[in-house]
Amino acid sequence: MDGRNQLCKFVPAGGQTYKVVDDFFINFGYKFVTVPQSTATPISQSSLQSSSLALAIAGMKCAGCVATVEKRLLTCVGVKAASVNLLTEKATVIYNAENTAQELAPQLIEAIAKAGFSAEFISKDDRKNTRNSLSPNSAKNSWFGLSQEIAIPALLVILAIVGHLGLIGVADLPLIGNMYAHWVVSTVALGWIGRPIWWDGLKSLWYRAPNMNSLVGLGTVSAYLASSIALFVPQLNWQCFFEEPVMLLGFVLLGQALLERAKGKASNAIRALMELQPASARLLVSSTDGDLQVPMPVEELQVGDRIVVWAGEKIPVDGEIIAGSSSVDESMLTGESVPVTKQLGARVTGATLNLTGAITVQVLQTGSETTLARIVSLVESAQASKAPIQYLADRVAGYFAYSVMAIAALTFLIWYGLIHAEIVFSLRLAIAVLVVACPCALGLATPTAIMVGTGIGAEKGILIKGGASLEKIDQLSAVVFDKTGTLTTGKPEVTDVVTNDLIVFGRQLIEQTTFKSLVEEREVPKSALRILQLAASAEVGANHILGAATIAKAEELSIELLPTQSSQIVAGCGVKAMLTTGETILVGNGAWLQEQQVEISSEMLERSHNLAEFGKTPIFIAVDSQLVGIIAMRDRLKPEAHEVVRQIEAMGLQVWMLTGDRQETANAIANQLGIPSERAIAEVKPDGKADAVMKLLAEGQRVAMIGDGVNDAPALASATVGIALSSGTDVAMETADIVLMRHDISDIVPAIQLSRATFSKIRQNLFWAFAYNTLAIPIAAGILYPSFGISLNPTIAGLAMAFSSVSVVLSSLSLRSRRK
Repeated sequence: MDGRNQLCKFVPAGGQTYKVVDDFFINFGYKFVTVPQSTATPISQSSLQSSSLALAIAGMKCAGCVATVEKRLLTCVGVKAASVNLLTEKATVIYNAENTAQELAPQLIEAIAKAGFSAEFISKDDRKNTRNSLSPNSAKNSWFGLSQEIAIPALLVILAIVGHLGLIGVADLPLIGNMYAHWVVSTVALGWIGRPIWWDGLKSLWYRAPNMNSLVGLGTVSAYLASSIALFVPQLNWQCFFEEPVMLLGFVLLGQALLERAKGKASNAIRALMELQPASARLLVSSTDGDLQVPMPVEELQVGDRIVVWAGEKIPVDGEIIAGSSSVDESMLTGESVPVTKQLGARVTGATLNLTGAITVQVLQTGSETTLARIVSLVESAQASKAPIQYLADRVAGYFAYSVMAIAALTFLIWYGLIHAEIVFSLRLAIAVLVVACPCALGLATPTAIMVGTGIGAEKGILIKGGASLEKIDQLSAVVFDKTGTLTTGKPEVTDVVTNDLIVFGRQLIEQTTFKSLVEEREVPKSALRILQLAASAEVGANHILGAATIAKAEELSIELLPTQSSQIVAGCGVKAMLTTGETILVGNGAWLQEQQVEISSEMLERSHNLAEFGKTPIFIAVDSQLVGIIAMRDRLKPEAHEVVRQIEAMGLQVWMLTGDRQETANAIANQLGIPSERAIAEVKPDGKADAVMKLLAEGQRVAMIGDGVNDAPALASATVGIALSSGTDVAMETADIVLMRHDISDIVPAIQLSRATFSKIRQNLFWAFAYNTLAIPIAAGILYPSFGISLNPTIAGLAMAFSSVSVVLSSLSLRSRRK
């Protein structure tokens, strides 16, 4: 897996092939495909093992810096891939498992240092904000109510304007209008205020990694030197323009200050999440005088500790209520403001707000294992990721500074050498080319949009796992729902029992018991009770929702279950159990029972078809290969399901449904939802969901799969985009591209809308960044001057460059204006 855009083949043991989906590697430009077992090249187990580490990097200014750092990291021994994020100032490195992070980190830090940047290793257990520790301190003294980072550049701009009032017909002020005074101001501005810029640019040139500061430094120093020569060697008849490097520095510094503030707003979401957890807890400690409440830092709590949370306080960590009851505001987790009642034994989540009563909580998870920590980690990973479209900008940025310097040199040579323009005029055009170029906008186009978009999602309980997920969502053509537990409540109920053991005049008569039609005084027929007893006894231990429904109905009717000797579960088919009496019970679908040599009469088949047409699931029961009846169940649709389907189709996406039910049942449910019957894929076994998704992909669809269970994980991984409901299993949530924290399918619509809006903003930002540089550089080079007499002053060029960077961030922040 060396290099970019290579074809990677992953074939597990056992012959079956899987499509491997890993956003992190997709972010690096790798492609994942399934290949036949016969064509796969054997790969050693050790070669597939890898780990990751994170570094905080200070000093990066533009996309060119990102490209340089990534190149340096990839040259280190043991590094497989590296991704650097300009906005978060962090690098994620994938390395061989035989290395350790502690061994590799010094080598990586040294490589980054050789590129002119400083770095710090981020331990997985270290939750501090390393970005703040490496970045310059923004809490500086204020001047006249403004921070120094704003006041100093503003003063430079004012001085440059006041010093040249004569140019607009206003009398020059004494001393300030003197050219030697201009030289003093310009010297102080470059030698003190602007020193970090040109010094950083000089270092970048020395390390052969020129960046934005290199271009600005070359421009300001060139203007300063040319003006100084004009001042001290007047016989050359050159024009002094000291105001331009001063004003240029002012605009650049002002732009950087505004950019940092805008970037800070973009990262507000992650900071807000990290600040949700309280700093301390009341630990309950036993003593001779009874239980005492002792203040304890949250990071020192351990699993099993007991803590007390009073009304109005935040719950420090994840746990279980062992005393008391209360209402809890879980809006930080789900985005839902309605309080949730919590009784004895209920699970509570750290950072949620206890509203009404004091509760005692036993700690179940601490540190990085808490729900809040996992959400923060997921959002951090998402914000540190890149959309694949960003790699085009990164490749361009890698050569950007060299190209701009070459264009600036060519501009000077053409105007001075070929067109024979004045040397100062030619030099000013070259300087304008240097300072108008903006690689920073290229580097910020994607990460700012991702940071704002994922932050908005986190506030709404929608966790989006990075830029690659956003890009894939934008390309969707179909949405596939797993029916059970997603479109339905996941709590089926027994509705009917059909028996055929009554014989009259030599013929079997079918008797159907529909529970909702029974009046209280009417007894349930013994034949129906017997069917429920047999099915429920066989289903004990099957751990299936249909079996659970049968057992629940048996308990409701006070039916005593029969002891079993053995039980065998056949996935997607049914259950085979042997009673202690020696009888063998089969409970499952009709096709499976027929495979087990159970004869099903045409009358019973017709009755099962009728039940299925009403959206019910018929389950056949046989004893010793003789059919004894059918149990029908219905899993009710969620109230919001129909509207969600309608809204998704209104977005131009096809809606498909997967279900293990027979086709008649699937068609009935699909009809209730407004889904065409041809998009209701029926009789899908749990291990066949991924195959169904892969079939749609093979037909050219770009599919989002929505599910929550363990058996949904392969399908979530196989789909273009996987969307998991948070009440599902950890493996489903880990596999998915989007996690809905509220377990509410209504959130699918805003999740897709937010993802589309975010990726649209990424494309808009990149278009602006490319368009700006494509237009601004030729104009700065004087392409309009021969025909229209228009040339770009270096000061205006600097202002345009600063504005382009800030505008990209402000454009991303505008995503917040679309929130409902």
